[in-house]
Amino acid sequence: MGSTSSAYRVIYLDVDGRIQKVVFSRFCSPYDIKELFCTALGIPRNTTLSLLDSTGLNNLKGMKVVEIEKCHSDIKKLREEMASRNNSHSLDDNKKLTPRRDVPSYPKYHLSQETVEALRQPTFDVWQWEPNEMLSCLEHMYNDLNLVKGFNMNPTTLKRWLLCIHDNYKVNPFHNFRHCFCVTQMMYSMICLCSLQEIFTQVDILILMTAAVCHDLQHPGYNNTYQINARTELAVRYNDISPLENHHCAVAFQIFSQPDCNILSTFDAEAFKQIRQGIITLILATDMARHGEILDSFKHKVDSFDFSDEEHVTCLKMVLIKCCDISNEVRPMEVAEPWVDCLLEEYFMQSDREKAESLPVAPFMDRQKVTKPTAQIGFIKFVLIPMFETVMKLFPQIEEVMIQPLRESRDRYEELKQIDDAMNEKKKSENLTMGKNK
Repeated sequence: MGSTSSAYRVIYLDVDGRIQKVVFSRFCSPYDIKELFCTALGIPRNTTLSLLDSTGLNNLKGMKVVEIEKCHSDIKKLREEMASRNNSHSLDDNKKLTPRRDVPSYPKYHLSQETVEALRQPTFDVWQWEPNEMLSCLEHMYNDLNLVKGFNMNPTTLKRWLLCIHDNYKVNPFHNFRHCFCVTQMMYSMICLCSLQEIFTQVDILILMTAAVCHDLQHPGYNNTYQINARTELAVRYNDISPLENHHCAVAFQIFSQPDCNILSTFDAEAFKQIRQGIITLILATDMARHGEILDSFKHKVDSFDFSDEEHVTCLKMVLIKCCDISNEVRPMEVAEPWVDCLLEEYFMQSDREKAESLPVAPFMDRQKVTKPTAQIGFIKFVLIPMFETVMKLFPQIEEVMIQPLRESRDRYEELKQIDDAMNEKKKSENLTMGKNK
């Protein structure tokens, strides 16, 4: 093993009596290290790698105390999440609102210049990164947008806040911390691509970024329709009015109420009130039940849009967070498609539960009725493209990098649907032929 001051690490592996040398930078991500191990060992990349001692037991020697604690914490958290599946009505998440005290030891990942530049693009691959790396990327975004220095944020407070945010995203197939990162990174890329810092105030930029980070806090993996039909505690608490989005807002400001996590502590009461209202407005706008209402309002304003009109600017910010929230199909196919699988998995979990509880089931969530192409075609054609094309009237630069990928994705799914339809027709014909021959 290289010295602690070395920029590189060398590991010698005994593979069936054959010594293999693996060299990697000490700034390598876990993803890169795993790639190197798999290549050196000649094993599939989906192989689970474990560090074992000679007795075959997990060996945690050499790990930093904070890493060991995080390992135990992650296992405990996963067990809690699995247990909570049996009681999704429970809101006992207050323990996660307590800020961590080990922040000064929080592992800081070095972001290469290549990563820094890629972060600004809608094509960014969000699947490569471990949680700590995503946290470092979020930290970089706040610094790069001059929100930390500009608003005199305590860097350690920012770190604690981000850790607390991470801990308050559940281990769902789709609505998880990676989705939070995905939405925030897309917001960051839109700010860069559309030069929004030249148009909006810095407070507006802070509201956009922070709303994106907080927009799905403690999402239980079951949507508003389920909450309302099942009469869950959330639905009762919020009178069936956007129960999830209201809960996300409440959790966000419970976290801000912790002094050690309050990145807004430098603002006076009036400014805090303005920022709070801005964040709440944007998070509530992510309820898809309000999609038509919000987009229609924006369409009426866009042809004579006035950036000095507060109502116009608020409406635009609402549309921007909506774009980012459902922007997966803007990304390259290899990045976008796994998100469809994750979303369908979450939908199927909900529809299975709804059937078990004799609740109504939406056809687009029913595993017996929906396919990947049918799930995506209508959504891309009638939700995504019209919304992004309306935004394009103000920011024509998004057409090539955001709208064109949507059109290509629509075309690809339509081709897949044609193939599926042809195969289904063939099966029907074969079944009819077999029936006649009996």
